Amino acid sequence: MTTTTASKTPVTRLCTHTLTSLHYRDANLVEDLMGKKTFTEVMLMQILGRTPRGVDLRITDVVLIVLMEHGLTPSAIATRLIYMSAPENLQGAVSAGLLAVGSSFVGTMENCSGLLDRIAAAQDPEAEALTIARHYKGLKSPVPGFGHHLHKPVDPRAYKLLEMGRAEAELKGDKIRALETLSKAVDTVAGRPITINATGAVAALLGEIGVPTAVMRGFAVISRAAGLVAHIVEEQQSPSGRFIWDTVEHAIPFVGGDADQGTDA
Repeated sequence: MTTTTASKTPVTRLCTHTLTSLHYRDANLVEDLMGKKTFTEVMLMQILGRTPRGVDLRITDVVLIVLMEHGLTPSAIATRLIYMSAPENLQGAVSAGLLAVGSSFVGTMENCSGLLDRIAAAQDPEAEALTIARHYKGLKSPVPGFGHHLHKPVDPRAYKLLEMGRAEAELKGDKIRALETLSKAVDTVAGRPITINATGAVAALLGEIGVPTAVMRGFAVISRAAGLVAHIVEEQQSPSGRFIWDTVEHAIPFVGGDADQGTDA
């Protein structure tokens, strides 16, 4: 009788324990990791399933720093408002903010990375990049990883990230080159320079160290969680949630049930 894949017993390779020990993959937590490895080292070991190189750690650390904070963004506002409403539930407030890590804010590196994968695999990368840029122009939508409403003419974070990536001799450079190719196409189709933004650069750098596209948003979640805890600390010390609520309430007037009905001709 043939055993199908669906009937096999699931397994885990992440963690196991005995009465006297606990292991992360094949490493003994107490003997091999505690006091000997950094959080970033262990995180990459767990996520990537291999011992991280020095370049992996340098790239990951700078990415986590870049993604941690950007002021009173939707994720931070959500966290502050939920904490104001339920201060006994810190984790709920952080979770509320993390729900905003998506395809419009913070998590857009995943969208961009998929495009870089296409360009890197294409027989004609330049033509593929132009196809992508024209597609988004037709949608009247920004290309993921490009443009920023606050940082003009360039997003300084992105260009520092790319500078650091190019300086790492161990990186192949395929994803960075794909981003550069896409950037040229975006500028050509737009008829003007469009900045690469931070999440575009993050997509290229995480791709360079072997982070799969489908996993990239997880790094934004990890980083932004730390930033949201800091917003809660500030909310405890200098509350702004009620002010945000009052501001919105006064700024958006009630207009009545007939306001959207229009007028008869």
